[in-house]
Amino acid sequence: MITLEVSLGERSYPIHIGGGLLGRADLLQPHVRGQHAVIVTNETVGPLYAARVEAALASLGKTVRVVTLPDGEAFKNWETLNLIFDALLRAGADRKTTLVALGGGVVGDMTGFAAACYMRGVPFVQMPTTLLAQVDSSVGGKTGINHPLGKNMIGAFHQPRAVIADIEALQTLPPRELAAGMAEVIKHGAIADAGYFEWIEQHIQALNTCDPELMALAVQRSCEIKANVVAQDEREGGLRAILNFGHTFGHAIEAGLGYGEWLHGEAVGCGMVMAADLSLRLGFIDVQTRARLRRLVEAAMLPSVAPELGTERYIELMKVDKKAEAGSIKFILLKKLGDAFITTVPDADLHATLQHAILKPPAEATVA
Repeated sequence: MITLEVSLGERSYPIHIGGGLLGRADLLQPHVRGQHAVIVTNETVGPLYAARVEAALASLGKTVRVVTLPDGEAFKNWETLNLIFDALLRAGADRKTTLVALGGGVVGDMTGFAAACYMRGVPFVQMPTTLLAQVDSSVGGKTGINHPLGKNMIGAFHQPRAVIADIEALQTLPPRELAAGMAEVIKHGAIADAGYFEWIEQHIQALNTCDPELMALAVQRSCEIKANVVAQDEREGGLRAILNFGHTFGHAIEAGLGYGEWLHGEAVGCGMVMAADLSLRLGFIDVQTRARLRRLVEAAMLPSVAPELGTERYIELMKVDKKAEAGSIKFILLKKLGDAFITTVPDADLHATLQHAILKPPAEATVA
């Protein structure tokens, strides 16, 4: 087992990465201090792992309740969130009740948001079971739900007490879900570590088959990068925004198609290709760098060609983004591999990227 730390003063917490961790009562014990625990999971993950976590908590003498949510991004809304509140209120949960998020990013985001709101804040533990959640959404304290007009626009910062990432859980992921998680792995290399990006390129085929040793290394390095960024900028006042590389375009794709049509990681993968194209048009990266990112996204079995939503529809959706200010869209772009920054862009270049993104380029020889 590898243990990292997210350094946030009194809100610091460990990230445990390894195999067979879901049943480890000793990892839960320091973070579940009250008598009651509520496991929040979904219809897919619950039958696989909930009994294991419930048994671990019961062995600590805890009274445990399991709340099972419908599975999918389409259910990341107020109606589903209220299922958690209903269960907490019916159980008479108090301020010492600990919520345990057992599932992917949707479960983690919603459980964290419920924990932030219930009695104005109760503790929670992240137990991510998807690659996307293990390398990204479970770390950093961003919680929330979607709105029909914008993704993750309603939420709160609420740090978990611990993140327990069991690599063995990734073996049950469908290939599409595993690929979606690889988008966030690629993102971390692209924005912060060119050497890591190259390592992913070299090992992408083995990572696609969920090689346990390589996947553990990928989860570790991605968590190190994200933990370092979060420690410097917990509430996204500046630096942390680089973690949204590909997300401005990606969130527009998700909202424009309807949540759940494309997985979050699929939209982010395509969004990174679009952001690289925009970086090239503004003169920051060369054609070869754009080609490398596109090739890696495609090698990870992710889409690189954007859906045709219409240029104006894309712009309308991107204006409903947490980074937007006074109607001005901000993008995370690359100065080079491993070096990202946030900026506004000229309308002409944005329009050119949007038009280019829906066409499969015959070659990477030109910008047009």
